[in-house]
Amino acid sequence: MIKFKLAIAAVAVVAAAGVVAVAGSAAPARTSAPGTIVQVAASNPQFSTLVSLVKKAGLAGALSKGSLTVFAPTNAAFAYLKAHDPATYKAATTNVSVLKKVLTYHVVGKKIPASTAIAAAKASGKVTTLEGEQIALALVGGKIKLNGSATVVKADVPASNGVIHVINRVLVPPSLAMK
Repeated sequence: MIKFKLAIAAVAVVAAAGVVAVAGSAAPARTSAPGTIVQVAASNPQFSTLVSLVKKAGLAGALSKGSLTVFAPTNAAFAYLKAHDPATYKAATTNVSVLKKVLTYHVVGKKIPASTAIAAAKASGKVTTLEGEQIALALVGGKIKLNGSATVVKADVPASNGVIHVINRVLVPPSLAMK
């Protein structure tokens, strides 16, 4: 009889441990919310040039508030601009007012997910940037093109205050285009 009671007690302990283990694993995994657009960009080394220029222009605070869409050029996009249009690159990286215009030309004052951007691109739509000028959207080969030159290479990178669409070229407002 003692062996039987010990066996029942052992089964009860194992069962209780199993219930605790299952209950513990059933708890939802905590995922950290993404940071602001600036924090998300700063956490990715491919945006180090962009982040340093945003800080230089004094725009980090403004890009951390509201609901925004940022078409974020990579380091390679800035290198391309420097190699192919050195005058614009120099103006944008040495003159803070020009830099602010270039950077705010990459920002739309509302969250535009890729699905909405694709629909607009199919209709040859335009979006107005914080800088004030528009960016033309087109769908080419299944990819969103901006002003016929930049391509969205990764869409819908989430941030707590909007979304980032990674682009392969720096956009220059038409009013600043060097000729």
